[in-house]
Amino acid sequence: MKIEVLEKDETNLRLSIKEADVPLMNALRRIALAEVPSMAIDEVVMIENSSILQDEMIAHRLGLTPLKTDLDGYNLPEECKCQSEFGCSLCRVTLTMDADSTEGTRTVYSGELVSENPQIIPVSDKVPLLKLAKGQKLKLEAYARLGKGKNHAKWQPVSVCAYKYFPKIELLSEQCKDCAKCVDICPKKVLAMKENKVEVRDLLACNLCMDCVDACPQKPSAIKVEWEKDAFIMNIESSGALPPERIIQEATKILDKQLKEFEEQLKVGVK
Repeated sequence: MKIEVLEKDETNLRLSIKEADVPLMNALRRIALAEVPSMAIDEVVMIENSSILQDEMIAHRLGLTPLKTDLDGYNLPEECKCQSEFGCSLCRVTLTMDADSTEGTRTVYSGELVSENPQIIPVSDKVPLLKLAKGQKLKLEAYARLGKGKNHAKWQPVSVCAYKYFPKIELLSEQCKDCAKCVDICPKKVLAMKENKVEVRDLLACNLCMDCVDACPQKPSAIKVEWEKDAFIMNIESSGALPPERIIQEATKILDKQLKEFEEQLKVGVK
């Protein structure tokens, strides 16, 4: 399998993967969504809440606030040695909030959460949680734990994880009359006119919609759009909890572990 990084920044990763197949790509996608752990607020103790929102609504908003995750420093609750429903310093992080309004209505943001671990903090300090009117107060303790997306969406480390076939576009110059209809209709601006000739401007942007093929007045069409059977483009957009490259690395480790467990079960079944 050949992997090439096409784009990469703090939250986005775009890969070209060749010599692979659909089952493998879909397995990695599903594992990234459902199996790779991340940190999220799982329990909230309300000490004082005089805002207009109910306790449950505030707890729900806190749970869906992405937190930066340290996979190496914390254990999943079910795998932690403490085996306590309350957790310990190896499987739980405490965050507190003490917000009030003294001069009028104001918005309480995620940046007002104070964590006992400076590394486990909201991905963004600008996530609005609620509004407090003058004289209202919110005081709470929140407990964050590692979890998996298959149990709740708040533990999904990705906001987008998708793949598509690697496109292949062929322009039949002997048939093309340079009418530019395929260029104008393409929603992704994959094609362009250069020196009165149609050329491929951005191949990777093609989503195989075939609009350009349908728009061509020539019969048969002067443009041929296909895809490579064993090549894919994978896009991973992290919620900010983990770097996107760490997410795909963890997904491959989990897949390898699951395959080994499956192999062992097959051996036991044969015996």
